[in-house]
Amino acid sequence: MATGETPHEHADDPGVPVHEPVQLDRVLTLLAPALSGPDAVMVDATVGLGGHAEALLAAHPALTLIGLDRDQDALRHCRERLAKYGDRVRLTHAVFDALAEVLTELGIARVQGVLFDLGVSSMQLDQHERGFSYARDAELDMRMNPGTGPTAADVLNTYSAGELAGILRSYGEERFAHRIAKAVVSARQKEPFTTSARLVRLLTEAVPAASRRTGGHPAKRTFQALRIEVNGELDALRGALPAALDRLAVGGRFVALSYHSLEDRMVKKALVERAKSRTPEGLPVELAGHGPQLRLLTRGAEQASQDEVERNPRSGSVRLRAAERIAEAA
Repeated sequence: MATGETPHEHADDPGVPVHEPVQLDRVLTLLAPALSGPDAVMVDATVGLGGHAEALLAAHPALTLIGLDRDQDALRHCRERLAKYGDRVRLTHAVFDALAEVLTELGIARVQGVLFDLGVSSMQLDQHERGFSYARDAELDMRMNPGTGPTAADVLNTYSAGELAGILRSYGEERFAHRIAKAVVSARQKEPFTTSARLVRLLTEAVPAASRRTGGHPAKRTFQALRIEVNGELDALRGALPAALDRLAVGGRFVALSYHSLEDRMVKKALVERAKSRTPEGLPVELAGHGPQLRLLTRGAEQASQDEVERNPRSGSVRLRAAERIAEAA
């Protein structure tokens, strides 16, 4: 599900929420050279409400777009929004690590573009009953695909202190993971966790006052960690990145928008590994099939402009990386 979205009503249909896609102009510019051909196909692996997808379809009249998302509600809105593009759009209810299987089922061997807009979406954040946000009290759900799998409450109420501390450290980069985990286990013995407000109160008390003053909201890292655990986000991304790059045609382009350092590091590693030569050091010539597969299109990770951040605050944490496929694997 795409993140950084700012929902409002669609001009043509006030019942369909739309959003301002993050770094839209930059995404269009980076993908344009690969999508100008008559048979171009691209995958929007986190199609969400369809903001990037709609702009890409409008910019490239011959483009076929494959959209994936695990959130059925988002897909319903996206399907309505993109209906005018007819059979140029194929939307699938799937997590992005199923990208290769989806393309195989559609009979598509190679694509000219891939876009990942990672993380939780603004629509999900703004649907307070889903429990993604610590700003309002709601049930501790946090599932991007509602009705499937354990909830955040299940994690809090059943994981051991060690398991909780582990996900808080790994997925939230939380300095006080052990202290928070102990507090959760102690509190749930009196009453299981069901709502976000109680968890936020516990986190506010568990995080030292000095860190609360300088480290942002005390619930931010824990909520991020729980969301990632509940949805298996990093495991899915770990499988999706090589699958997407393998399906990219020579001349095809890949763009990823990440919203926290864990995602960005995984994207960076996947791109940098394929942008290096695999010829052993010391050989005088490049071995056939061992040269770089990718050319990096960004110098490091690009951030949103100050103007965009002021217009859409949820773009403030975005990190964009892009690459072009220049050779097939050996």
